[in-house]
Amino acid sequence: MSDQSRPGDVPQAPAIIASSAKRIDALTGDPDFMTSLARGLAVVHAFQERTRHLTIAQVSHRTGIPRASVRRCLHTLIKLGYATTDGRTFSLLPKVLTLGHAYLSSTPMAVAAQPILDRLSDRMNEAFSMATLEEDEILYVARSSIPLRLISINLSVGSRLPAYCTSMGQILLAALDDAALEEYLKHVNLTARTTRTLHTPEALHEALLATRQRGWVISDQELELGLRSLAVPLRDAAGQVLAALNVGTPASRVTRGELETRFLPVLLEASKELSARLFQ
Repeated sequence: MSDQSRPGDVPQAPAIIASSAKRIDALTGDPDFMTSLARGLAVVHAFQERTRHLTIAQVSHRTGIPRASVRRCLHTLIKLGYATTDGRTFSLLPKVLTLGHAYLSSTPMAVAAQPILDRLSDRMNEAFSMATLEEDEILYVARSSIPLRLISINLSVGSRLPAYCTSMGQILLAALDDAALEEYLKHVNLTARTTRTLHTPEALHEALLATRQRGWVISDQELELGLRSLAVPLRDAAGQVLAALNVGTPASRVTRGELETRFLPVLLEASKELSARLFQ
């Protein structure tokens, strides 16, 4: 971090590219880049919790990849045991979990975070999570488990949510440089999930600039009514933001003020502890 940086500043990350197809096209000039592999992975990523069964046309629409290429990717995934079809729609099979298991069992960040999140959950009786930014969404890479489900979405490791209306997403978006943030605001589809969602580029941009300066953020029922969450960044030794940590709480039980007074010090200490384990 430079001498002119403020203590609360969130160091900025590189640019992101909007769609899977555009990202793949941007790399096809590399003679060692395997376009077919990249397309296959994009097809896998098209499947989400609420859209577990997709047609070829739907996968093509989600990824921007031509239908003929999508069909070949799905055919290959079926032959390898990663997907299945009923003749019209396609869905993933449990074998696809082995793709993520190698990462979760070996990456220092996820391995180091899990016991810390579990300890915080036992102490505070709330759900704690860690996520990274993947294109326009956050990807959960570690999460504590508690009996109470706060929202209608069943969140777990590997789950994705829109970045703009989540506390961890806002921390990670605030870490983008100005050019990347401007590109994000130009292409992202901002849908009002609740009456509290920041769903205009101007309002979101203003909020993200404030988050850069503050270094933490509260999302107050922007994703779903009844849910408040608080997030802080996880930085490497150079101050670069690698991920975000958060706690989700019922709005009926935990006030905004309590998130700041009780939970913020706990999250900041957890971020400091995790950084120390990873980078010192």
